[in-house]
Amino acid sequence: MEPASESPTNLKLMRLIDQQHLEHPHMGRQSMTQWLQLQGHQVNIKRVRRLMDLMDLVAIYPRPRTTLRNPEHSVYPYLLRGVKIERVNQVWSTDITYIPMEQGFMYLTAVIDWRSRHVLSWRLSNTLESSFCIDALEDALVASGNQPEIFNTDQGVQFTSHRFLEVLQTRDILVSMDGKGRAIDNVFIERFWRSLKYEDIYLKAYESIADLYKGLERYIEFYSTQRPHQSLGGKTPQSVYEQAA
Repeated sequence: MEPASESPTNLKLMRLIDQQHLEHPHMGRQSMTQWLQLQGHQVNIKRVRRLMDLMDLVAIYPRPRTTLRNPEHSVYPYLLRGVKIERVNQVWSTDITYIPMEQGFMYLTAVIDWRSRHVLSWRLSNTLESSFCIDALEDALVASGNQPEIFNTDQGVQFTSHRFLEVLQTRDILVSMDGKGRAIDNVFIERFWRSLKYEDIYLKAYESIADLYKGLERYIEFYSTQRPHQSLGGKTPQSVYEQAA
C-alpha cells in the first residue's frame, strides 16, 4: 500500500485546509477559498471543492442540512439527543480523518468509547472504501471483548453500507446516525483528531506508511494510557474504561 498522492501544491493546500477546518469547522468551500486567496494562494472554488471532497471534509452547520449519501443505503435516526452518558460501552462512535504526510496522504478511522474517551481501535487506508471502517469496528469488538448499546456515526457511505451495518445488526447494537454537516455529537472523536494532529501529525510529516503507523501506535498508546484528561478527573481513558468495563 502506498500513500494517496496529489501534486506538491495541492498537498500544501490540503494541509492548510485541514488545519483551518480544525480551527474553524463552520468554514465551507466558498469561505475556505476566500481565506486561501487572502493567504496569497491562487485558487478557485472548483479546486477547493475537489480537495475538500478528497479530504472528506464538510463544514459544520448549526442546523440540519442535506448530505450526499448513497440512496440505496439505509439511514437511521439520531438516538442520543438528551441522553446522559453515564457508563462505558453505552455509546461508541467512529469517524474518518485525513492524515497529511511528507509525500501524499492517508485516511485514518478510529472507534472511541464516549464515556471514557478510550480509543478502542483504529485503521489506516489510502482510499475511502468502507472495508477499513468495517475492520476497525470488528477490531474494537474483538479487542475490547465488549459491545456498545448504541453505535453512532454520520451518514457517510462507509457507515451506511450494508456490510458495515450488518456487523452491528447481527449483535443487536442500536444504530444512531447524525447528519453530515451537523454541529452535534461526535465531539469526543473530533477532540481526539485535534490532539493527534497538533501534538503529532503536523509536527512529524511522516515520510512512509510504516513510519506513520508506528507514530500513530505510539501516540494513541500515549493518549489512552498516559495522557490525563481533565474531563475524567485527571484519569486516563484506558484506566476509566478498564475499571468500569
